[in-house]
Amino acid sequence: MRAIQIDRFGTPDVLDIIDAPEPEPGPGEVLIRTVATSINPVDDKTREGAIGDGTPPLPMTLGWDLAGIVVAGGNTGLRAGERVIAMSHQLSAGQGTWADLVALPAQAVAAAPQSVSLAEAATLPLPGLTALQTLDWLEVKAGERLLIAGAAGAVGGLALQIARARGAKVDALISRDAQAAFARDHGADLVTTDRHALQDRHYDAVFDTFGAFVTNAVANGGRYASIATQAGPVPDLSSRGVRTTVNQVREDGAGLNDLTKLVDDGSLQLRVHSTFSLQEIQAAHARFLQGGLAGKISVLF
Repeated sequence: MRAIQIDRFGTPDVLDIIDAPEPEPGPGEVLIRTVATSINPVDDKTREGAIGDGTPPLPMTLGWDLAGIVVAGGNTGLRAGERVIAMSHQLSAGQGTWADLVALPAQAVAAAPQSVSLAEAATLPLPGLTALQTLDWLEVKAGERLLIAGAAGAVGGLALQIARARGAKVDALISRDAQAAFARDHGADLVTTDRHALQDRHYDAVFDTFGAFVTNAVANGGRYASIATQAGPVPDLSSRGVRTTVNQVREDGAGLNDLTKLVDDGSLQLRVHSTFSLQEIQAAHARFLQGGLAGKISVLF
């Protein structure tokens, strides 16, 4: 069985395709044959050694996202041959998804969308769950005004679409003008690269994907969530009655089911910037490092 592992930290050339033993699923686990995965910023940081004390011991198999076919469902209710998606919290579980066969807890697995290919579906789990879980924490409701900082990125672009599907009014802070068309096309009202164009204390909720800390934008009594763990905690806004958090994604098969429904009903569109084969994994990481991606990088097994 092939797996992509690292036995040291560094540039993309530390990524090796090795012959690994096949996993044996335990009780409540499902065995999945991987068809596609994708590259996330956490994969890049892990490869570089930037995670620090939270890094599993080396050597390790990388990867969080997975789209594939059930090989054995055991007593989980999943049947062989089903198309599924999953997210493994690789840092805490020590279970990477960049392998031909992956055994995961059934509660981390969901049916794959039927309206897209598995190469496209593999781009959904981690950023989709990050967007969904953070919006749930923000309790964004129909008619409320939401600001998304980084609204054209992998997470922000999905959050924009999910929030619009929930009836929220969304404004978008983006990093470059080339992203404006995407944000407008997917329902953002105000779209700007200038944080000074944002009205003070105007938003019921702020979803900060990159550590923008546009805290003046959130209304008194509002909610502010960041997912930029590397940027540190959100400043204390309790004097204004603002709840704050730095949200971290968790495995969530039920959430993946919700995302699948949004994809299949046309509310959520997935973006693939480019596709690489497993043998091109070093080149895929090198392209990821160049930035300027209009979508995610998918890797086919």
